[in-house]
Amino acid sequence: MISNAPPFWWRKPGWQAYVLKPLSSVYGWIAGKTMRRKYRPSVDVPVICVGNFTVGGAGKTPTAIAIAQAAIAKGLRPGFLSRGYGGTLDVTTLVEPHHRAKDVGDEPLLLDRYAMTVVSRRRIDGAHRLVEAGADLIIMDDGFQSARLMVDYTLVVIDSVRGLGNGFIIPAGPVRAPISEQMRQLSAILKVGDGAAADELVRTAARAGKTIYVAGIQPTLPGGLTGTPVIAYAGIADPDKFYRTVESLGANIMERRSFSDHHTFENDEVADLLDTAAKRQHSLVTTAKDVARLKGAPGRAEELRRRSYVIEIEMVFDDPNTPSEIIDAAIENCRTRRLCGTPAK
Repeated sequence: MISNAPPFWWRKPGWQAYVLKPLSSVYGWIAGKTMRRKYRPSVDVPVICVGNFTVGGAGKTPTAIAIAQAAIAKGLRPGFLSRGYGGTLDVTTLVEPHHRAKDVGDEPLLLDRYAMTVVSRRRIDGAHRLVEAGADLIIMDDGFQSARLMVDYTLVVIDSVRGLGNGFIIPAGPVRAPISEQMRQLSAILKVGDGAAADELVRTAARAGKTIYVAGIQPTLPGGLTGTPVIAYAGIADPDKFYRTVESLGANIMERRSFSDHHTFENDEVADLLDTAAKRQHSLVTTAKDVARLKGAPGRAEELRRRSYVIEIEMVFDDPNTPSEIIDAAIENCRTRRLCGTPAK
């Protein structure tokens, strides 16, 4: 998947999008055919997929974490299933404390703080590994469009500020597959934030009888940054969202350093961040994913990790019972699937 989305994806369609539109038609046809795959291997525990319509960060990871926390509160033992994007291990692996981002990817390191996590290029192998480890509920972080595993409940997250971007399919835009096919197969939509960019899509989904949930992102930070001059750096899909969060916490951003999504920091980049901050007497602030990638890295990475303020993100649902409702629905759908052999979604 493209890790550094071109800016024109998030603007009104221009000549770049229209030039690439023929390629999008081909990509969309293939993606739609993949999603319609009839045979999907399954496991005997409920599977919840947290996905999004587009490339880029919409809030999947904090959503998956919130569902896991609700599952634990209900006495379940959830497990996360991730492809491990950005990691180099190509075998099914249960994430352990000694793993680094270069091994399993940055997101699995974050997920493993809350529940057992398996990375696997083959979803079914990873699902079996989680069941063997004792998981009685599987939460897939992404994987909606790949159709590699039978899913009992699909929650698609959409950012209310970015929405669908220019609305075009890859490579002309950020949309991963035809919206009609994605809409047909999802169980519910989670609108994140109070922007208006997703409203039309949400109304369409509501008319189609899909469940709509609403949530917001709540940043947390030990200590405080009010009035503090900072250098904010981030290697995520939507760094501007992170910068807005930093400013909402009262910090004064003196410099922004944006890197590609899942970026591996080079020694000179690490040194430059540290030296610049020291010279200007500015604090450093970053995301939990970026700090995860610094773990065990060479050079001065550990120093940068220690000196950086880290903003954690929590998904807060308008209805606090939402995660529990999703889990209950997945359990019921799994029960029906096992008894009747009917497709889940």
